[in-house]
Amino acid sequence: MTPLILIAADLAAISILTFALYLRRHRRRDLVVSYLGMNVGVMAVAAALSGSAAGVGLGLGLFGVLSIIRLRSTELAQHEVAYYFSALALGLIAGLGIDPVWLPLALMAMILLVMFVGDHSRVLPAYRHQTVILDRAIAVDEDLYARLEEVVHGKVHSATVQELDLVNDKTVVDVRYAYVPATFPAATPAGKVAPGYLAAHPSADPAPSEPVPSDPAPSEPAGLPVDPASAPASAPVHASAGAA
Repeated sequence: MTPLILIAADLAAISILTFALYLRRHRRRDLVVSYLGMNVGVMAVAAALSGSAAGVGLGLGLFGVLSIIRLRSTELAQHEVAYYFSALALGLIAGLGIDPVWLPLALMAMILLVMFVGDHSRVLPAYRHQTVILDRAIAVDEDLYARLEEVVHGKVHSATVQELDLVNDKTVVDVRYAYVPATFPAATPAGKVAPGYLAAHPSADPAPSEPVPSDPAPSEPAGLPVDPASAPASAPVHASAGAA
C-alpha cells in the first residue's frame, strides 16, 4: 500500500510543480514534457531498484548520470535548472520508499514550498541580469556605470566587460542591476517632463519660457499718396461739382 501512496503523491507533486508553478510562470512546453518524463522515469527505476542491496547507490548514480546528460545537451537558465533537479528529487524520493511514509510526503511538500516561494515574482522583483551592447567604447568604470544606469533605468550592482571594441566603437557588458524606473523621467511629449520626476528632482524643473512678441501689422508710411485703386470698395466716391 505504501508504494501506491508514494506513486500517487509523486504524480500529484510533479503535476503541481510543472503545471501550477513552472508552466504558469515561464510558458515553456518543451521543458514541461522533460520534467514529467524525467520524474516518472527516475521514480520507476528507483522503485525497481529499491529492493536490491545497491538500490540507493544505483539511484544516486542514475540521478548524477541523468543530470550530466541533460545539462550538457542544451543551455538552461538557472531557474530551469532548479525545476529540473526538483523534478528528479521528487521521483527519487517516491521511488526509494523511505519509512515512515510521512517522511517522503513531507520532503515532497518541502520541495514544492521552496520552489513556490523562491520563484515567486514578488521575491526580489527589481533584480535583473542582462547583456548590454553600448554604441561607444568605454574603458573608464565611472563612465561605464553612468552610461549603463541611463540605459537600463536602474542601479547597476556589477558590470563585467566582455568585449571592448575600439575599432567599431562598441562595448559589450554583462550587467546585474536593480530596475528603479521612478528615478528616471517617463516618456512624455517633446520638451516636457513627467510631473512625478519633477517632484523627485526639483532641480530639473525647466525655467518658464518668455513669451515671443507677435509682429505688428505693417503700416503705410506717412506722407505717401494712397492709390485709389487699392481703396476698399465700400469707400464713398466724391464727384466734382463743376461740369467739364
